[in-house]
Amino acid sequence: MEFREFSRYYKVLVEERLAEALDRDIEPSLKEAMSYSLLAGGKRIRPLLVFATIEALQGDMLLGVRPASALEMIHTYSLIHDDLPSMDNDDYRRGKLTNHKVFGEAAAILAGDALLTLAFTELSEADEISELKRLEIIQNLAFSAGAFGMVGGQQADILGEKKQLTLDELAAIHRRKTGALLCSAVYAGSVIGGANEEETKRLQVFAENIGIAFQICDDILDVIGDTATLGKEAGKDAELSKSTYPSLLTLDGA
Repeated sequence: MEFREFSRYYKVLVEERLAEALDRDIEPSLKEAMSYSLLAGGKRIRPLLVFATIEALQGDMLLGVRPASALEMIHTYSLIHDDLPSMDNDDYRRGKLTNHKVFGEAAAILAGDALLTLAFTELSEADEISELKRLEIIQNLAFSAGAFGMVGGQQADILGEKKQLTLDELAAIHRRKTGALLCSAVYAGSVIGGANEEETKRLQVFAENIGIAFQICDDILDVIGDTATLGKEAGKDAELSKSTYPSLLTLDGA
């Protein structure tokens, strides 16, 4: 299957599942705020990595739908919180006003919290996946999304603002802030696909490198992109005096 066809097909599966996951008895205004960001589109890279990994291992692709959806919920929660005035204070995300700009800060915080916890509801209810595999995926995702991974990386990123970081320090931040959730996507796919120990190790090396490459591209686009194309405000890294790959290596080096 060509990549465009692969991407289009599995993104539709995830979009449908995300809508179904929100079809619950949730307080209407909270559901509206959750839906606004979760169903706003996006690249859906994390879900696609789940499916790509399962395909590489010749596993059952449909078993990836709920883990892929859970990952997208956690990613979306992180974006909602990242955009808040107390964090990056962004006005646009995915070509739309950010969540707090539409619903207010309190509702945005709660929408993010609700998506984070709904992700684990989604995984725990995935009866089509064996209990042992579900537990492995949940444990890894909780580790990767929290203090040891994405959240810890975000805190380190904030502390690194207005400081001149080394390349190693920058990579260490992004291995957690950006890379941890990408690694978790590949890990979920490897568990579902039945990877052996050696395959799991190789896939994690792949995932770690994808994470760094993704962040380098993001840093470059922040310099050369424009707000209309990116769907979010360009030039934020310079505005916040952040160390980035272009600032440390030059744009050509990055």
